[in-house]
Amino acid sequence: MQNTMKQMILTGPRKTEIIEVPIPEISDDQMLVKVTLTGMCHSEFYPWTQGKNGSGNTIGHETVGVVAKVGANVKGFKVGDRVTGLGGGGYKEYIAVSPAKMAHVPDSLSDEDAISEPLACLLSAAMKLPVKTLGDTVAVVGCGYMGLGSIALFKAMGYGNIIAIDKRPEALENAKRFGATETYLPHEIPIEYFLTFDTMGKVSLTRDGNNFTILNGGIPTVLEFSGTEDGLRLAGDLVQGHGRLGIGGYHNDGDRTINYKLWNFKAITTINCHERRIDYEAELCRRCMELLDKGIWQFRGVTKIYDMKDFDKVSEMMEHHTDNFIKAAFRC
Repeated sequence: MQNTMKQMILTGPRKTEIIEVPIPEISDDQMLVKVTLTGMCHSEFYPWTQGKNGSGNTIGHETVGVVAKVGANVKGFKVGDRVTGLGGGGYKEYIAVSPAKMAHVPDSLSDEDAISEPLACLLSAAMKLPVKTLGDTVAVVGCGYMGLGSIALFKAMGYGNIIAIDKRPEALENAKRFGATETYLPHEIPIEYFLTFDTMGKVSLTRDGNNFTILNGGIPTVLEFSGTEDGLRLAGDLVQGHGRLGIGGYHNDGDRTINYKLWNFKAITTINCHERRIDYEAELCRRCMELLDKGIWQFRGVTKIYDMKDFDKVSEMMEHHTDNFIKAAFRC
């Protein structure tokens, strides 16, 4: 086995470089994994534009690979097993990981369909927005990879009317493929799906009976996966009185200005759909493999594979929505 490996690092704004570094050593409680693919996460876009990350100059956390070596205390994994999970710094040929953060890849899944970290994030988000009654209506604002995965998952969960909203017609076509029953560009959304001060008119706060004005308009559950300020504001405008707004977009490129006067008035519940509990997310990685393997969650065939040396070019393609890919992964 060689002593060094290739690793991608950030070297400046919108610029990466592949360097040679030592292959990591593992402890008795770790595994060494030969990375086959690392998925691109939109959370990496802003650090890439800045040329730095909060934890250093490396990025990448959506890894799939093959076990190359196991520590003396490792149970349940052996050399040659395909694995996926929470592997940090994944744009490199080898990673040292804890078995507790990894999941076995079923034989039925390709490497590109088994990138489990973003799938676990989607499952976590969906579990925070459970169906109240079979056939409920839900809307998804932003139909990139994460929005599409949510649509497919909402279909499996028993949502009936699944409304997809995006600025790009091609994204809406993808949404139909994964289970959306209605699709709209922002300017096409029916007025009855909005609940704003303009649409609700004069509202009585005398509390003499039910306030039908804020309960009849809008959509009961909305999940935002745009990651943009205008997408977040639009999602808030759509939520029904006492409805739920799930915020799944990763808003890491600056502050957001929202109409909290409206959100407050409508008495909506806002839910941060991100997950930071490592043990729980690792368990979700394993559960996602089961759901895909059994066909319960129909979400495959969405990833396009590139060479790691092309990371900068692919990041620009993602920014400008060229090459018509939903998700990118890189050979390591």
